[in-house]
Amino acid sequence: MKKATRPTKISDVKRSWHLLDAKGKILGRIASEAALKLMGKSKPYFVRHLDCGDYVVVINGAEVAVTGKKEEQKLYGTYSGYPGGLKQKALRQVRKEKPTKLIRNAVFGMLPKNKLRDRLITRLYVFAGNEHTYGDKFVTEKTS
Repeated sequence: MKKATRPTKISDVKRSWHLLDAKGKILGRIASEAALKLMGKSKPYFVRHLDCGDYVVVINGAEVAVTGKKEEQKLYGTYSGYPGGLKQKALRQVRKEKPTKLIRNAVFGMLPKNKLRDRLITRLYVFAGNEHTYGDKFVTEKTS
């Protein structure tokens, strides 16, 4: 008799907490690691149509590194929809005003562009410094 693979149900999903330290690490590397954990791709029961991911806490978000001339040349923009409504800021300026936005933006761009995206990003917590409020959540090992 053949054994069939059981389809994953939302009740089978077990969520854990991961701590990532961004101090001195490249922005894209830390963002891709966080995105994979948010999606749950390392789990054996991963399926694309369910939210199988874990919680991710990123500390030292203000000290994330970028390579090359991105500090001055990379632009973050918003557009209001009106003529002349495009506002752009350099990475250096965004880091000074809201340092957690850098990592959140990078991770958001790496998540799948579907209905789960907004739900996945709610489990990402980015802190500019070393202090965070989720210290009691890490029952499993801390990853760096």
